Amino acid sequence: MAINKNHEFEELNGVKCAIVEKNVSKERADFLETMLRFNKYEVIVVPVVAAPKPAPAAAVPGAEPAPEPAPVMPEPPALFTVGVTDVTFNPTNAIFGRLLKTQGGRVITLAYWRQQEPVSHDEIPYFEKSF
Repeated sequence: MAINKNHEFEELNGVKCAIVEKNVSKERADFLETMLRFNKYEVIVVPVVAAPKPAPAAAVPGAEPAPEPAPVMPEPPALFTVGVTDVTFNPTNAIFGRLLKTQGGRVITLAYWRQQEPVSHDEIPYFEKSF
């Protein structure tokens, strides 16, 4: 059990893992997996199991007929949980502690982690700037 929401643990494929992100798309899971593997973490990605749909009720003799079934809804997109086997890993600390690198050798920024920028702009941290 996590002390706070920023450091969650779960068992993925029988291995205790620190959770990086939950309920992410396949593209996001691939992005995180590539980045974390480059940074020497063992990554485990598992699909999120949807709750089973309830079975239709059986018709009771003498009761009103069951209403027509609702139109078939499209399947929701496949979602995944991404975790690393290093249980000391915390995504927040890794990003703001400047511990992760891109394949180009730049420090991963929050905007790059969130995939808001295609390239990580490794800037001097605010606390090292001279004003």
